[in-house]
Amino acid sequence: MQATLPTTATSGKPVVDTQASEFLTFRLGAESYGIEILKVQEIRGFEAPTAIANAPAFIKGVINLRGVIVPILDLRVKFRLNEARYDEFTVVIILNVAGRVVGVVVDSVSDVLTLASDAIRPTPEFASATFDTKYITGLGTLDDQMIILLDIEKLMTGADMALVDGAVH
Repeated sequence: MQATLPTTATSGKPVVDTQASEFLTFRLGAESYGIEILKVQEIRGFEAPTAIANAPAFIKGVINLRGVIVPILDLRVKFRLNEARYDEFTVVIILNVAGRVVGVVVDSVSDVLTLASDAIRPTPEFASATFDTKYITGLGTLDDQMIILLDIEKLMTGADMALVDGAVH
């Protein structure tokens, strides 16, 4: 039996770079985002969660996932994108971050991609204090498409999320 090397999504050539990473890509509005595949536990169709009183607008509520109560967050609301619509393509990505199980609502899941480190560009700096890029680890390039790579652990453990005690900054 012969071992095969993973190939990059851009070239189809074997990856020699030991820094290649796999990302689950998904859509929020017109943009593509990616998160480390190792943080993903499962992908589920959207089901209306049980609302929690006085929760921030981006926390849609909770679901019971095989006996585990899982908070459900809508990244479209968190990122202040256009109005969030729930349709047959809307999915919930169940994540395991900082020892917690959390679900995030996205428009659709696209693919799992392997990106070599040379296909990932650093996040540009912005002068505006109102535009925070601390949750973005870089920008992946695939053909002519840009994929915004999120540090989902940093996002989920941020103080504004109120999901994890002793939030990491």
